[in-house]
Amino acid sequence: MGNDLIDKNYTRYVILLTLNPGKTLDDPLIREHVRHLRKLDRLGKLVMCGPFGNYKGGMVIIEAEGMEEAMQWAEQDPFVKSGAENYEIRTWEISCEENNHLGMG
Repeated sequence: MGNDLIDKNYTRYVILLTLNPGKTLDDPLIREHVRHLRKLDRLGKLVMCGPFGNYKGGMVIIEAEGMEEAMQWAEQDPFVKSGAENYEIRTWEISCEENNHLGMG
């Protein structure tokens, strides 16, 4: 698949949050994290988010102009700023009927 088939309208950024060993998430920190998520939502950046049921961590999917903006949002997350969690970002190219499955359908 070539980059010319990737439409920015179908790109999302997946922020994978992982709890650092020996760290815990207390109620005040979780509430700060939720405020961060609400800000993302108000700005039209938040697609979906939530904790994993079988893993210590969670996922935040956002719309961003690029990887640099996605990293800025991840680093502003109170979980990350506090050192309780670290993050990885994945660029997610959405395959769907609307974009003919990234031009391959």
